[in-house]
Amino acid sequence: QVQLVESGGGLVQAGGSLRLSCAVSGLTFASYAMGWFRQAPGKEREFVAAIRWSGTFTDYAESVKGRFTISRDNTENTVYLQMNSLKPEDTAAYYCAATVDRRGRSYSQTYEYSLWGPGTQVTVSS
Repeated sequence: QVQLVESGGGLVQAGGSLRLSCAVSGLTFASYAMGWFRQAPGKEREFVAAIRWSGTFTDYAESVKGRFTISRDNTENTVYLQMNSLKPEDTAAYYCAATVDRRGRSYSQTYEYSLWGPGTQVTVSS
């Protein structure tokens, strides 16, 4: 049974930091690209960051570039999202997602991912 479980969310003041983790089980983690997405109330789910199987390729939404860092540990089957300089507009439920790593994908679209975690809430107060 495949499971993706996010953790590390919480309440933080603007300018603060959080580190999200996503523990993955039930699949060959090193064969999968991983993504982080977020969804604020009343808004569509949006891309945050992605990382390919080897960790050598990463991509970020413009709104988080320079503040967020995605990384992965293929020995621990875990993907991370380090979030610094948080802003109130970063408030959302954050989801990790997995998809088989293949060439030619952008990894920034929700439809590219078939496996999703339940999400973890991040709230940034002003």
